Amino acid sequence: MDSIGFTVRYNNGLVKIGGPRTENGFVLVGADSLGEIETVLNYDHDNNLLSCEYNREIERGTELTFKPDFRETDDFVQCCYMDNRLGCYIALKTAETLTDGLICFTCYEESGGGNAGVVGKYIYEDFGVMQALIADITWKTEGVEHGKGVALSIRDTGIPRRAFYEKILAMAKESGIDFQLEVEGSGGSDGTELQKSPYPFDWFFIGAPEDYVHTPNEKVHKADIYSMEAMYKYLMQKL
Repeated sequence: MDSIGFTVRYNNGLVKIGGPRTENGFVLVGADSLGEIETVLNYDHDNNLLSCEYNREIERGTELTFKPDFRETDDFVQCCYMDNRLGCYIALKTAETLTDGLICFTCYEESGGGNAGVVGKYIYEDFGVMQALIADITWKTEGVEHGKGVALSIRDTGIPRRAFYEKILAMAKESGIDFQLEVEGSGGSDGTELQKSPYPFDWFFIGAPEDYVHTPNEKVHKADIYSMEAMYKYLMQKL
């Protein structure tokens, strides 16, 4: 889910899918009709051109993603696509205790739009659900740090309804679970897509912060993952 990366164009040139960071030497993997591919990213800073090294021309339209290299210490996990593998993980952990509620997996949010609006139509019309928590991963910043708890986002480019986020914050305080507040003017999530839909959704973004965003080295503190899991289980019982 949510694998940003690259599309191969002509002569092994590359076009971004979503917003991957582009550093020389990043290892990319994929496959075309001729077999498995492992290649290296090249970024020409002067001409702003992306390409990859390979011993033949890769078929046009082939998708390449960062090669996984999972690392774990006492405090951190690190790999590509922590965003949003961890969101999926939290959703599945929440499913272990959930009795009332829906868990929805959405795709291609990083490349603009996505199917959150389609899913929103279904869950509103078929189930009457009008509240959504967005299980995604956010960025470590000067105000959102490792190990201080899951981030509750008051806003990014989307602004949730004030009455709803105040309700969430009150519940979070009552829970005793570690959390920190995020306020940003950029970035977005499926919450923004629900806000743009014609359905009356309340939504709120809750996610652990990570460093080295959109690289093969995304890094998240385990304590923030644990608090994210606990917060989702708590809120899905209380809302």
